[in-house]
Amino acid sequence: MGKNLKGKECGKGICQRKDGRFTARFVDKTGKRHEKHFETLPEARNWIEEAKYADKHEDVFVPTETTVDQWFEFWIENIVGDLAPNTLRNYRERYHRNIQPVIGHMKIASVKPMHCKKVFIQMDAHYAGSTIRQAYITMGTMFKAAKMNDLIIKHPMDGVRFTKPVRATDDIKFLTREEQLKFLQAASYSHNYNQYALILETGLRTGEMIGLTWDAIDFEKRTLTVNKTLEFRHAQKAWRAGPPKTIQSYRTIPLTDRAYNILKGIWDNRRGRKESPLLSETLEYMDRRTGLMAKLVMRDLVFINWRTGEPSKNSSYDTHLYKLCEKAEINRFCMHALRHTYATRAIEAGMQPKVLQKLLGHASIKTTMDRYVHVTTDSMDHAIKLFQQNGVCGQNTIQNQSKLV
Repeated sequence: MGKNLKGKECGKGICQRKDGRFTARFVDKTGKRHEKHFETLPEARNWIEEAKYADKHEDVFVPTETTVDQWFEFWIENIVGDLAPNTLRNYRERYHRNIQPVIGHMKIASVKPMHCKKVFIQMDAHYAGSTIRQAYITMGTMFKAAKMNDLIIKHPMDGVRFTKPVRATDDIKFLTREEQLKFLQAASYSHNYNQYALILETGLRTGEMIGLTWDAIDFEKRTLTVNKTLEFRHAQKAWRAGPPKTIQSYRTIPLTDRAYNILKGIWDNRRGRKESPLLSETLEYMDRRTGLMAKLVMRDLVFINWRTGEPSKNSSYDTHLYKLCEKAEINRFCMHALRHTYATRAIEAGMQPKVLQKLLGHASIKTTMDRYVHVTTDSMDHAIKLFQQNGVCGQNTIQNQSKLV
């Protein structure tokens, strides 16, 4: 038991210093010692009790003296560690490149709005608005978790905004009907033609297309089920299987006749393809829906590179696309633009946005409307013609009213 300056007991783990402040010490169940100084004895006692409670009821005791660096490592591993690998990679990249140099050394309880604003000010001259937005999301999510876990009382980003505009929806690339026809014509003799054409018929993400296996195709019901992804991790130089992006990304898509014919043709000719020893591997990943481990059998992949006998890497598709764009004499675009194009054609054909949301695997209808639904000049012209023909205030209605008068 520690004592105050008058010789009275302060309580276990608490003592009073010569300057009048109280020192509270606590050793958690892992054996780590924590210490904090307070102006009053009740504050020190409350801290001790809260620390003991947290240590008893939580897997890891997080001290209130935690720095932003320490909290980020804890947060990325224990709180958001089950997010998609690409999301975690973005969080780490933005933190280490932009956030850490400004506030990483600070105690998390000492971070103020002006410190957060400084991160965006320093990024403004050298980064696009979309990248600054990633830093905004990373920092905001990290501090929100800190507040929920009682490390901080107030969110330090309250009222903080970044001013650089994010790329407008109109800037998101999709192919016009004319460009789509030119592209498909240029790609018709390509070994990747089926992959490009299937995305234009189904709206699959690139990773979903690469990870597509035959057990996900039901030729009798004419459906395609999205339940896993596959991507090449250049840092580890290895293929990584994973779940779809979100729970809502698990979906079953009815096949168009064209999509059905593409897949049936590959199935009928699968025995003649070249197969690398890599295809003997089976990759495991966590199923988001069940929390259990699932498997991706590489030999069952639908799409295999004709030359290597292995899956084609995500980046190699983009490289090949650039060559096809030059051949078709259209502006360059990446693989994701094919998914944008699918959504655009679907809306032009009259598909309800809510249906499109399900087919694309979006958690929110807002994402579908804001990012993937583009109104083209052709569709506007068509809509105006329909309005003119059927509108209540059309010329025919006015003429009929004049006859009644």
